[in-house]
Amino acid sequence: MPEQKTRFKPYHHPAGGWGAVKATAKALLEQSVVTKGSRALLSMNQPGGFKCPSCAFPDPTHHKKVEFCENGVKALAVEATKRRVTRHFFAEHSVTSLAAQSDYWLEEQGRLTEPMRYDPTTDHYVPCSWQDAFDLIGRHLRQLETPDQAEFYTSGRTSNEAAFLYAVFVRAYGTNNFPDCSNMCHEPTSRGLPAAIGIGKGTVVMDDLDHAEAIFIVGQNTGTNSPRMMGLLAHARKRNVPIVVVNPMPERALIRFTEPQDPVMMATGGSTAIATEFVHIRIGGDLAFFKGMMKILLERDAAGEDVLDCAFIAEHTEGFAALRADVMQQGWADIEKISGIEKAQIERAASIYAQSKATIVCFGMGITQHQQGARMIQQIAAFLMLRGNFGKKGAGIAPIRGHSNVQGDRTVGIDERPTPAYLDRLGAVFDFEPPREHGHHAVESVEAMLAGTAKVFIGMGGNFIHAIPDTTRAYEAMRQLNLTVGIATKLNRGHIVHGRDALILPVISRSEIDRQATGEQFITIEDAMSTVTASRGVLEPASPDLLSEVAIVCGMAQATLPDSKIPWALFETDYGLIRDKIAAVYPEIYTDFNARIRNPQGFHLDIPPRRRVWKTPSGKAQFLLFSGLDVDDLVEDRDMLRLSTIRSHDQFNTTIYSMNDRYRGIYNTRMIVFMNEEDMRARHLEQEMTVSLETLSTDGIARHVDDLVVVAYPLPRGSIAGYYPELNPLLPLNHFDEISGTPAAKSIPVRVVSSGKTP
Repeated sequence: MPEQKTRFKPYHHPAGGWGAVKATAKALLEQSVVTKGSRALLSMNQPGGFKCPSCAFPDPTHHKKVEFCENGVKALAVEATKRRVTRHFFAEHSVTSLAAQSDYWLEEQGRLTEPMRYDPTTDHYVPCSWQDAFDLIGRHLRQLETPDQAEFYTSGRTSNEAAFLYAVFVRAYGTNNFPDCSNMCHEPTSRGLPAAIGIGKGTVVMDDLDHAEAIFIVGQNTGTNSPRMMGLLAHARKRNVPIVVVNPMPERALIRFTEPQDPVMMATGGSTAIATEFVHIRIGGDLAFFKGMMKILLERDAAGEDVLDCAFIAEHTEGFAALRADVMQQGWADIEKISGIEKAQIERAASIYAQSKATIVCFGMGITQHQQGARMIQQIAAFLMLRGNFGKKGAGIAPIRGHSNVQGDRTVGIDERPTPAYLDRLGAVFDFEPPREHGHHAVESVEAMLAGTAKVFIGMGGNFIHAIPDTTRAYEAMRQLNLTVGIATKLNRGHIVHGRDALILPVISRSEIDRQATGEQFITIEDAMSTVTASRGVLEPASPDLLSEVAIVCGMAQATLPDSKIPWALFETDYGLIRDKIAAVYPEIYTDFNARIRNPQGFHLDIPPRRRVWKTPSGKAQFLLFSGLDVDDLVEDRDMLRLSTIRSHDQFNTTIYSMNDRYRGIYNTRMIVFMNEEDMRARHLEQEMTVSLETLSTDGIARHVDDLVVVAYPLPRGSIAGYYPELNPLLPLNHFDEISGTPAAKSIPVRVVSSGKTP
């Protein structure tokens, strides 16, 4: 396709509205699926239909005739596309030639259609049968000195049924090496929250958003990453609910939003102002901001005001006195300096909180992807505890997770640190002894590849190579492997950067019909608010040679474990049998799974804090200490800037839908660095000048990205931003949250090292 000229044009319209409608129509038109895609959209997120393959935001309790957003349409369009990647495509393109293409170009080629095996003598992928592919996997896995030399990755789009079986297969094989996409996003939630409230999940359900009296949105670009939430925020504003937005970048949707499904608003050009208070936080300043609000509440309490829920604190919590002492010793000069927020605005935000009888705090990866992301989440929980915002309607903590079943995968066993109780039940149900040693998370898996102790990588969906940090070293790690397996719907970078042996295994998509020997099957997913619902595809598969995720797991298991007593062949034909086993392994939450899933609305998994039950060692919620005011331990350098990697509006995770980012006014490029104008002047930079960024690190490894175009943007001083995964080469493998191992992609210490002429 011809290269288009880069353009920078500020977007002044509300988010959503006719811009979203036009983008929706364009996505369907570009993939030549206007009629097919439009029909499928009527089944997306509807009872009896399929769940959106994009974000994990829940469906409303009362379904509308259409329940999708712009980015959900894009996700469906690229799944339903008429474009195909066939054996003829691979015959025409060597892997070396494909490596020169962009990620966007690779995915735009269309759906994969049959299993392919890499032929090193020709540097091409060539067709192979499914049985030959499974046999190759089995041979490699059986030849390893220890099962711990294999890494088993899972994408958040994997269904509960497939993820559960994958966990059974890998543990029956003998390892807990489960690097997972959640390792790179909300793992700090999963690891940080249990110590505070007894569970690593949010405590909010959809209905709570209709009863909240205040909503805080922290480090989350709702309009791009979970657009269906925007309608609920707009309705909250119509009820005069204050919404406090805390973010380094002012995002268009959280400023003003037009609901595309509101005919009156669309006809009149109306819109809703979303943020009542925009807190323009410095990158890394969230802890200082929250401690500032807590300090104000504690000072007002000491003065005799009724701003704390003392009964809740006394009955349900421990550690309050220590937290109060820690918060009260923080000085205002430091709070203002580190947060970048004046005391007056912190007081306004604290007053909004104090006046609300039911508050929800929503957060995204702007919180989790820091070196102390897990501890920061614990402080958000403490903030909510001060006014008893757990276990009552309209209140709680709401991690806004990304991929559509990333939470469900973790629930059913994709966990490198499984609990002894889970392993005991798994072993009893399937009659084998699971491995007890903790396995590798994503960063540790790459370290094992670099050390030569990992030999095989199997990726159940996703684009692992461009999701993880330290791209140059990650490429080196992947190319050292004996075998890489990519289970996917479309071509991506992970198929191009591969091991000595490599397989591409094409899978049916969420929106497609899954036919097995006992008839059409459905799968289940768990959304970000812990509701489990059924998903049944409606489109014909892109090729007759595709297999389901479940069938691929069963095929790998049978080839790898020929003497296994587990009935893999039966599971492949009837997913209800898998759900029976899930219920057996998880009787507390999945009892009568097959019966309960018949409810068109699904069912909600038990979240004990909603009942003010705390599964902590003491049986009480914990106020946990986090000394200091900064969530990152950054190098001392007068030229240092804190870089946050971000997604464009035309992007979901590593999938690039176009080279545009219309809400930020960027067209036909992704090689951008957004900078504060004063930071630009201090470095003698001008708008659209090209620069290089270099990471400031202590490991002796040079990391840089060149040919970035500077764009002035309203970021706080010292804070800059650029697109992921293009800037992943700047993120060191060892720069991660110490509790969860999640890469600290929202605060990378860098400096500008060179500049050139304007384009």
